[in-house]
Amino acid sequence: MLFQIYKVSNSASGMAVHDDCKLKFLELKAKRNHRFIVFKIEEKIQQVIVEKLGGPDESYEDFTNSIPADECRYAVYDFDFTTDENCQKSKIFFIAWSPDTSRVRSKMLYASSKDRFKRELDGIQVELQATDPSEMSLDIIKGRAL
Repeated sequence: MLFQIYKVSNSASGMAVHDDCKLKFLELKAKRNHRFIVFKIEEKIQQVIVEKLGGPDESYEDFTNSIPADECRYAVYDFDFTTDENCQKSKIFFIAWSPDTSRVRSKMLYASSKDRFKRELDGIQVELQATDPSEMSLDIIKGRAL
C-alpha cells in the first residue's frame, strides 16, 4: 500500500532526477570536491540536472553569481564556519531559488518538485527558500548555520 502511494506521488510531479545530481552531491558531502552545485530542471526532458559545479576554493559570491537572477534553480552550498568555541564546522545548505521575476510556470514546477528532489540528496542540514538575493545573503547563511 505504501509503495503505491509513493509511486503515485512520484509520478504526480513527473520529475526525474539525473544520477549525476546524486553523484555530485555525494562528492560534495563526502569528498568535499565541490563548494556548491547548481541544479536546473530541464523542462523538455522533465529531469533535474547539474548545471554548474563550484570548485572547493570558490567563494559564496562565486556561488551567488552562478545563479541566474530571473530563473528558478535548486542549489546546494557547503558552508564552512567557526563556532564561538573556535571549532571548525561545515553545514550543507539546500537553497530553493524562485525569484519573483521568473515565469509562473517555472515557479510552480520547481515548487512541486522540490520535496522529491530534496529526498534524493541525503545529508542536507539547512533549507532556505529565497525569492530575492537578500534572502540568501551571506549574513543569513551565517545566522542559519550557528
